[in-house]
Amino acid sequence: MSDQKFVLAGVMGWPVAHSRSPVIHNHWIAQYGLRGTYALLPVQPDKLSDAIRGLPALGFAGCNITIPHKVNAMAMMDVVHPVAQRMGAINTIVVQADGSLHGFNNDGFGYIQSLRDAQPDWRGDAGPALVLGAGGAARAVVLSLLDEGAPEVRLVNRTRSKADDLAALLGERVKVYDWSERNDAMDGVALLVNTTNQGMHGQPGLDVRLDALPATALVSDAIYIPLETPLLAAARARGHTTVNGLGMLLNQARPAFHAWFGVMPEITPALHQAIAATF
Repeated sequence: MSDQKFVLAGVMGWPVAHSRSPVIHNHWIAQYGLRGTYALLPVQPDKLSDAIRGLPALGFAGCNITIPHKVNAMAMMDVVHPVAQRMGAINTIVVQADGSLHGFNNDGFGYIQSLRDAQPDWRGDAGPALVLGAGGAARAVVLSLLDEGAPEVRLVNRTRSKADDLAALLGERVKVYDWSERNDAMDGVALLVNTTNQGMHGQPGLDVRLDALPATALVSDAIYIPLETPLLAAARARGHTTVNGLGMLLNQARPAFHAWFGVMPEITPALHQAIAATF
């Protein structure tokens, strides 16, 4: 009998049944021979404070936080990591030895690493980026691109005021374009990113034309169900390197797993196969 402590973690959201996070973390628990489990934690918004405050009492090492709780959960932390503060949201809670709750946001780390996995020589300062959408995922992506030295991030959202609000928070390197200018705004960019839900399973495809997109541009989609959205299929047909949202999901999970279980896990072909089996 091992004297290794049994570690509990999970993902808190509403709804949360679609999450692939348990597949990822439980795969790693088995791979590294650890004692523990990672569970789905469906929590209604009006019960969020009770659930989060209960984590130490239940013996949890922490949990991931997903939609719609990523912003509201911040207020319930004892300490919010500076990156998460800039992101305006958390996606990971780590319960400290004294029971205090620390909030982190690993989405930006996960996103940038997913680009490097697809294109090892990727550089943030290679040219302007165009980001479609202005929600929480867009904020994480834009901040990370700015931190990586992007000279300009062009932001386009159907509701322009949301893009204007985000740009006002993030500084003068962020330039807002009207939705009607989305295709022309691709001219000269090194990276095109979709952070909207357009192209997600059950949603209409993203209404864009890639004619103005430079042949060398990397095309990325935060969606991972399906693994190839209509946008990525169209980009691949034009010869672009494409990156789906699975890499972001896998890479943001690594520092969280490390914080809870004490092992920095690897992303292996076997893990990709385990995920693919769930589609």
